[in-house]
Amino acid sequence: MRFEVVGEPAYTALKVYLGGGESITAESGAMMALEGDVEVETHTAGGVLRGLMRRVLAGETLFMNTFRAGPGGGIVWLAPSSPGHVEHIGLMDEGVIIQDMSFLAYHGDVKHEIVWRGLRGMVSEGDLFWLRVYGRGGVWVNSYGYILERELKPGEEITIDNFHIVALSDDVEWRVRTFGGLKSFFFGGEGFVVDVKGPGRVYLQTRTLPELAYLIRRFIGGEGSKGFRFTVSI
Repeated sequence: MRFEVVGEPAYTALKVYLGGGESITAESGAMMALEGDVEVETHTAGGVLRGLMRRVLAGETLFMNTFRAGPGGGIVWLAPSSPGHVEHIGLMDEGVIIQDMSFLAYHGDVKHEIVWRGLRGMVSEGDLFWLRVYGRGGVWVNSYGYILERELKPGEEITIDNFHIVALSDDVEWRVRTFGGLKSFFFGGEGFVVDVKGPGRVYLQTRTLPELAYLIRRFIGGEGSKGFRFTVSI
């Protein structure tokens, strides 16, 4: 298997060349085109029950697609839903936690599960679940904007706006909390942050979709304030 990222820096797409019997699994709706001898199998993500929870509570898709090449091999084109960067994260018997909107695809001897963040704290709109991908292989993530990788030393800490997170290696310690006082929480646009402690890696995106949506609403006569909504697990 080999791959290339095309259309950089802003409107990237992923082109994966599959040999006979090789496969990748991608987020539903990510396929742009297929070439050659490729079959598609659709299945649920993270189990039927958890998949249904994700669909009902977070408004996300229930399904993933596995693309498998026949003897003749083939090519799979994948396109993220938002303009930005695509990056490959290699996995060697380790895992990575990815925020929902940043997962694109994975390959190899890899499993996945939905991570319910639950009672670690309140969780913000559009970010109810994170996906954990683990095993031996690799995963492609996408961002709105550019992806910045930060390597944390043992004991080193960083505080990140939750919407700027693309992924975390699953050996880091992390917790979600509200940011600032009540005035900041309700009106300041900085509702939740994630405290991350090394060792491990964090992947950040330089832009966020909620801020883009707010900017668009201002110019099309929508609501004048961002508003807020939060969810607490049960």
